[in-house]
Amino acid sequence: MLSLRFMDNTIQMVDLVGQYQHIKQEVNEAIQDILDKGQYINGPIVKEFTQNLTHHLNVGHSIPCGNGTDAIQIALMALELQPGDEVITTPFTFVATAEVIALLRLVPVFVDIHPETFNLDVSKIEEAITERTKCIIPVHLFGQCCDMEPIMDIAKRYHIFVIEDNAQALGADYYFGDGQKKKGGTIGHIGTTSFYPSKNLGCYGDGGAIFTHDDELADKMRHIINHGSKTKYHYHYIGVNSRLDSIQAAILNIKLKYLDHYNQQRIQAADYYDVLLKDIPEIQIPNRSAFSDHIFHQYTLIAENRDELQQYLKKNRIPTGIYYPIPLHQHEPYQKYVRKMDLVAAENGSKTVISLPIHTELTKDSQSIIVSHIKSFYSK
Repeated sequence: MLSLRFMDNTIQMVDLVGQYQHIKQEVNEAIQDILDKGQYINGPIVKEFTQNLTHHLNVGHSIPCGNGTDAIQIALMALELQPGDEVITTPFTFVATAEVIALLRLVPVFVDIHPETFNLDVSKIEEAITERTKCIIPVHLFGQCCDMEPIMDIAKRYHIFVIEDNAQALGADYYFGDGQKKKGGTIGHIGTTSFYPSKNLGCYGDGGAIFTHDDELADKMRHIINHGSKTKYHYHYIGVNSRLDSIQAAILNIKLKYLDHYNQQRIQAADYYDVLLKDIPEIQIPNRSAFSDHIFHQYTLIAENRDELQQYLKKNRIPTGIYYPIPLHQHEPYQKYVRKMDLVAAENGSKTVISLPIHTELTKDSQSIIVSHIKSFYSK
């Protein structure tokens, strides 16, 4: 077994400081320029970043906002859904997705996940549709897209909106059956993302964005994020205060240039994990869908004796994450929305998943050490 003389945080789940060191001069100069000019809200850099992001994703419109949770809420507000309308989504995701549905007095309807990809099981969506169903929110979990082509077919057939929660897969391509490809988050009626610091494209605080090809929806969402105002002190919609500030936009504008490179570094790290882990029978390495890139926001395994493995790795100073230890439908505020539907895959996933460190600064030596400890645990 490989040995290493550990110091605190030698192996980290995410290494934001290490990543910053490579772009330190660019970031510092960009922040200083904003401080010198005093243009903190809706400054020129916000417009520049918005244009660059729109071009990068080849989408009609990008609307930056305060965070990824706001992005989903604003998208739902723009669709003018009514209290009691139903929104189909996954129980195996961060709470924000269902949280904003309930906050707007809509009804989250949980559909089970595919047991290997952890994304919505497309084959189970139609049975959840009722006359009150108005929207589907697929979550592109861990770095790869849901199967969007059949989801969009279902949505068209039933006249349902689709909002893509793309907080974990920004930059991933989805491949259609006819060979066409589009970026995740640009396929549904609206897409959303988060720029939380640990994301593949992350700022140094909170931030988010919304995407659409629909001119009317874009215009509406631009005003919703600014208190519903089209012109100062004239309010045309019920809105919120959710603007991306200039400092975060400047940081994101720099990091956007490196996003493809960052994603490729994550893919390379995942490839090496695959090689190191493939002969451990107690481990199932991440599934990679034929219809989507996997850009590995998380490198998530299915592991036997997951909890014991996590404790063993913790004792050996190997950080891990469990995303997510309890599916949303089992949390108290969301139990009232549960229907007589099979959510077994989500429940099993919460008991077996474990995510290993993965980030742009991860070295092969660190990965070898991590996997050596995993092998040691299962050889006991």
